[in-house]
Amino acid sequence: MKLRHLEMKLERLKGYERPRADLEQYQTPPAVAARLLFHACMRGDIRGKRVCDLGCGNGILACGAALLGAASVAAVDVDPGMVGVAEENARMLGTEIDFQVADISDARWCGWDEPFDTILMNPPFGAQKVHADRPFIDRALVMGSVVYGIFNAGSREFVASYVKGRASVDEVIQCRFPIRRTFAFHRRERVEVGVEIIRLIRL
Repeated sequence: MKLRHLEMKLERLKGYERPRADLEQYQTPPAVAARLLFHACMRGDIRGKRVCDLGCGNGILACGAALLGAASVAAVDVDPGMVGVAEENARMLGTEIDFQVADISDARWCGWDEPFDTILMNPPFGAQKVHADRPFIDRALVMGSVVYGIFNAGSREFVASYVKGRASVDEVIQCRFPIRRTFAFHRRERVEVGVEIIRLIRL
């Protein structure tokens, strides 16, 4: 599947009608999701692999991984309503994904029995809650061997320092992340922020 073809399929996905600001429920743009997924596939981290999407939102990364030939795909989100949307999107695309509703920062959550090859995630940037991305990084490094995460531009040094001794930053891809007016406190219809897609390799 070509990059543009993947992006077009992801553009069909339904978003969430009642996003929560406290969870920073911004939909991952199809162009960004497709770029991450296509690159991960080219690196050998999707096709035939066990993949998990942490904080799956509307399921865009999970669905994309399934479309690109992952052996199995799992996904988790803390919001039951959002998981419902993700399940609907997965059915619409004819993909099979094992969804769970859970808080990934809760130590009591056991997740799945088998480890994953690849973890995909677009964690909160920390605009509403400082260091909101840290539980995602921690959980990702427990669950998978390779991690792809979307972070604010300029996060490479922080991420490298935070995962020191547990993982190494293997690659950083710069891109733009368009955010449409989602919440009442947004004053502009659309803004673009710089982000980094960071590939981590667990040590």
